[in-house]
Order: sequence, then structure tokens, then C-alpha cells
Amino acid sequence: DYIVTKIPRWDFEKFQGVSHQIGSAMKSVGEVMGIGRTMEESIQKALRMVDPSVPGFQPKKRYETMSELKTALKVPTDKRIFAIAQALHDKSLSVQEIHDITKIDHWYLRRLENIVKTWEKMEQVTLAEMSDDLMMEAKKMGYSDRQIADCLKDNATEDDIRSKRKAAGIVPHTKQIDTLAAEYPASTNYLYTTYHGMENDVESSNGGVIVLGSGCYRIGSSIEFDWCGVSAIRTLRKLGYYSTMINYNPETVSTDYDECDRMYFEELSRERVLDIYEQDNSDGVVVSVGGQIPNSLALPLDQAGAKLLGTPAKMIDNAEDRQKFSDMIDDIGVQQPAWRELTNIQSAFDFAAKVGYPVLVRPSYVLSGAAMNVAHNDKQLREFLDEAVEVSSEHPVVISDFIEGAIEIEMDGVGKNGELIAAAIHEHIENAGVHSGDASLVLPPHTLSAYTKQRVRDASRKIVERLNITGPVNIQFVAKGTDVMCIECNVRASRSFPFVSKTMGVDYIEAATKAIVGVDTSDMNLPTIDTTDRPKGYVGVKAPMFSFTRLRGSDPVLGVEMASTGEVACFGESTEEAFLKALMSTGFNLPKKNILLSVQADLQDEFTHHAYQLHELGYNLYATRKTAETLEKNRVPCTVVAYPTEEGTAEPNAADLIKNEEICLVINIPTHNSKKLEDNYQMRRTAVDFGVPLLTNMNLVKMFSSALYKHKKEGMIGLDAKTLFEHYEAESSEDAWTNPSEFH
Repeated sequence: DYIVTKIPRWDFEKFQGVSHQIGSAMKSVGEVMGIGRTMEESIQKALRMVDPSVPGFQPKKRYETMSELKTALKVPTDKRIFAIAQALHDKSLSVQEIHDITKIDHWYLRRLENIVKTWEKMEQVTLAEMSDDLMMEAKKMGYSDRQIADCLKDNATEDDIRSKRKAAGIVPHTKQIDTLAAEYPASTNYLYTTYHGMENDVESSNGGVIVLGSGCYRIGSSIEFDWCGVSAIRTLRKLGYYSTMINYNPETVSTDYDECDRMYFEELSRERVLDIYEQDNSDGVVVSVGGQIPNSLALPLDQAGAKLLGTPAKMIDNAEDRQKFSDMIDDIGVQQPAWRELTNIQSAFDFAAKVGYPVLVRPSYVLSGAAMNVAHNDKQLREFLDEAVEVSSEHPVVISDFIEGAIEIEMDGVGKNGELIAAAIHEHIENAGVHSGDASLVLPPHTLSAYTKQRVRDASRKIVERLNITGPVNIQFVAKGTDVMCIECNVRASRSFPFVSKTMGVDYIEAATKAIVGVDTSDMNLPTIDTTDRPKGYVGVKAPMFSFTRLRGSDPVLGVEMASTGEVACFGESTEEAFLKALMSTGFNLPKKNILLSVQADLQDEFTHHAYQLHELGYNLYATRKTAETLEKNRVPCTVVAYPTEEGTAEPNAADLIKNEEICLVINIPTHNSKKLEDNYQMRRTAVDFGVPLLTNMNLVKMFSSALYKHKKEGMIGLDAKTLFEHYEAESSEDAWTNPSEFH
């Protein structure tokens, strides 16, 4: 009695040079599950679930020529479904012709054609002319209120459509998923909504709290937000609240049948959340534990009359809207980088000329740094501004001074009526410029001065108070010299909340949930912003995981837009020990013999100290020509190698050395003004393709060489027996031990 459409989520746009083609090797980072009574209803739901910016089965990027359209249909990519939509909407190809090109079964293509036929009927009428039968047909075909409003001849709004259909009694019915195949009466809390039903399978819950889940796993929003959602639900149930979860991701714990009282496999959209909120007469909605998608619904839900629990919607908007936030930061006397709201291209160029390049382009209401870019010249700035305006068309784009060489710091905390009741300050190993989701985090911070930490505390208190925060909050800072500047505030759980909770030994989301519903937290022993002795006796380091090997052609280098697809965390007695453990947990093999070096000119002198550490540890260093010249000038022994594109040279070729498994580690540190872009890319890409560990960030290299040096000199404390054995084997001529277990 129902049909499920599962659609994968791909994030190819995050990577430069990557192929969009899909095939036998898995490249998706998540998936969604749309449930309806027909294929038409469920596939339109699922398409919106994959990306909230997609309205449904409609053309996305238009193909200008028939040749382009046919190529888009012939080659399987993440965008092919939208090429089919264009062909059917424009009537440029028949169902038979689409079948001949794609080999997709006629049954599916006819269902998609049905969706388009309803669109064509709606295009002919205005809101007043639209009959109740056509409205019901559109809803049964999976059309959202927003889609219908956009399709009609007049300028109808989403609210106009909602009012008209509700007045006609056209509302979705709640149905249970029958887990017993109609053999016996099934009583489950797996629910979905449909316009094909005649009645509800369950009564209204008449109250309770709705928690909005994290939606589809993607780069920037993965299981860390599901952990937050589950923790919130469990806390609510412990406190005696009837809890409802809305989520559509089958991979999550939050969609397990026993986690909440009522589970809706439904869209995280304004329309659907309001439908459920009104039908169940809910007491309120929690938007702050599921990441950016629920957070973006705060203002629309509030304006529609839904009661938000926690931080007020207006305050969430003040933090998410770049201009309002920057104005507020100035007003409360917190330092921030120089900034300006984008009004036109020329004002951006004038600002860049005033503060000097590089500058950072920052859209509002985006996740994982989407369309956030560092521009180093006018040409780049123009490109990045166009991209940012496209992504953030309804909200301001701000351009700010990018502080080079600054340390990035984060404060994860819990507010209650504007007071910070729990907090943890942690530090990035990489300098500002690497997205926080791709950075290695250290808790407690290992290099911050008492002065810097106090500046962070003072600013955090002021921001939490001004925004009247109740619930989770994440504030990001950059520090350089005596400047400690706020760059962002997320009035929601951040992706580091699970790491912080596990390292500090207290569930920050449990505390946030209690604060949201007004329950006392004094018995939780929460670390406050002034706590300095937690964690005690150990250090936690979180390291990112990447999927560059799956993404053929992508450039494995980090920037302000997030690229990692997972993370690990480890504890150690020292920062160095925890760092090496975390690095090795990502699958990074410590080098045994030969290391390839290619460092851009402006960083070579600084790098010399770390190259010497590696040399002193017994590694053979191979360096590209310019790097080798600097190292030899500074008396660090190394072997010169040719760049990958150089042919017929006496020196061995860098790419060939990697391919022939003669290199154990590649250190390739690019800068924006590199003269050897293609050569450096080839070295990085070859390392990834041949499974050779790769480091591309100067601060990571510093930490790695220092940690390795310290541990080899101090007996490799904390490393596992297999690694110790491999190092022993490489350095010793004795064979007292013949295998790792005996050595252990």
C-alpha cells in the first residue's frame, strides 16, 4: 500500500576537477527515502529531500543545445534526472526517444511523464481558476505548495496555495508503514503522509515536542548531527515528554522505531513540518540539533505561527544573516575582521582595494562553507561573488578581510536565557582558511595564551547574552598577535558537539535539551566557560577522513569549503600522542623510509626546520628542484627529483617514484600563487590514486614532524605494537623478534 523511492546524494560540486559520472564505484555520500502511495508522489518527495533547493521533478540547469541534452541523457551522472525533466517539460524528446538513449524502463518514464502532464494543466490556470480536483491531482502527483505557486499563471505564493487547499479540505493523511504485510493488524510508529489516503491511521498526538532531524548525509552534515538529534529525543523521553522525530534518512539511528514515540519519514520543509505540527497539536518544535536544514526553517516556521523551543527565531536570523550578525558584533564591542555587505561588484572591488587581498566571500544560511571562497585577486573575486549570489540569492552576501596566518578557535557551549551554562574551547591545528569540518581539533587547546582564552570567554558571554541563546551554540574565532576576532556564530549544535561531549565527559546536547524545556542542569557537573581543568590528564584530537580515492580527478587540497566525509578522534597523554593516534586511525601509514617534498617558495625557509627533523629521524628526503635548492642551501641533505610534467631529465620523476611505491609519504604544500599548479596537482592526485599518505597543510606537517620526532626520541609512547615493530624492523639489523605479536 506504499512505495519507497531511495535516491543517493552526491557532492561533486565540492571538488575541483572531479568527474560527475556515476557507475560501478560508489561515490555517493548519503541517501534519502521518500514514501508515498505512488511512484510520482514518492519520487518528487525524494528529490526535494536530497537537496532543499530542488523543488521537485523539474529542469535544473538548462542544456542549450539538443546535442548537450542528449549527452546529459546518455551519460549517467548525478544530474541526469533533471535532463529527463527538461526533455519531458520542453517536449524536445519523446518517451521512446529518452528510452532509446538512457535504456531506462518505459514504466518509470511514463510515471515521470504523468508528473509533467499535471504541470502542463496547472500552467494554464490562475489561482482563482484552479479547481479543487486539479489541486488534489497536483498534490497526489507529489507537487509541493511552492511548486504549484511557481507554476500558476499569476503570482501566487506558497501561503496562497496552502490556504486554498486547506479551505477545500485538501490536507495530507498520516499513514502507518505496515510491517506485517496486511497479514495481521500492525501497530507501528513508522509514519508517512500522503494525499492518496481517505483517513488517518493514527490519532493526533495532542501535544508533545517535535525534533527536526538532520536529513540526508552530505559533506558538512552527517552522523554527528544525528547523534545530537538522538540525544535530544532520549533526553525528552527521560523527562516524560512525548517526542516526535521528523527525518527521512534511512541510515540514521534517529529513524529507528524504538528511539521516539512517533517517527515521521517525511520532508524537512516548512509545508510538511506545519502539516504535522497542526495535525498533532504539538507543543513546540526543536530546530537546533539537526544542523543547517532545520535551522534554516526557524524563521519560516515562526512566521507561520509554529512555536519554536529554545533560542527565538529572530535571534537565529540575527546570527545566520551575515550583515545583521556583523552589525551586532560591532554594536556589542566584539572584535571582528573588517567587512562590508555586498551591494554591487564595484563596492566589493573597492573594499578589497582598501583592506588588501586576500578577502573572504561569505554567503548567509549555508552549510559546510558552500560558495565560501578566499579571493586573492580581482578575477577570482568576480567569479566567487557570482557563485555566492547564486547560492544565497535571498540572503545577504558579506565580504570580509581574510586574516592570513591566524589560529582558528571554536567555542562549543550551551546557553540558557542568554547565560552560558556549559562551554568548551578547542583549537584547530591548521591555520584559518581550512574549513572547521576539515580541520584537526585539539581539546584542550595546546598553544593558546591565557590572554587569548580570556578574550574568547569575554566575547562568547557577550554574544550568548545579546542573542538570548537557549540551547546549543558554536562560536568561531581567529587569533593573530593580540587580535582575537569573531568570524561566525551558529545558534545550533555544531559538528564538533559529539567530540566535545565525549572528551569533556558530559553530554552537551542533554544539557541543551534540558535548557530548552526549562529543566534544571545543576546536577550535571557542566564545565563552564571558566573551567580550566577539563579534560584532565589527557588530550583529545579529532581528525578528518576524506574520500578523494573515490572521486577520480578531484584535487586533494583543503580550503574554506568543506570536503571531508568522516572523522575520527583519539585520546593521548599529550597532544602529539593523541594526534598520531588520530592520524593513524584515518588509515594514514607512518613513513618507513622515503619522503617526497614539494613546498612553495614562500614557505620553504619555515619548512626547513621540519625537514631537518625528518632527516635526523633517518628518512631519505626527495625534493622537487626549487624545494631542494632551499634545503641544500640550509644544509638539509636531499635528492633532487623532476616534476611530473618534465621529461628527459637526469633526475628521477616525482610521479614515477610514487607509482613505483618508492615513496612512503608525500608532503606537497601549495599556495595560491604557485607557478607549478599542474605539477603539484599531479603529485597530490598520484599519491591519492596509489594509496600513498599525503600532507598538504603546513601546520599539519609541523605537528606531524614534531610528534614523530618526540615519540621516536621518547620511545614512541602510545603507538601500537605493529607500528613499533615496523619501525624496529626498518632500523635494526637484529632479528630477535620475527613478528609483531611476539614483539608485543
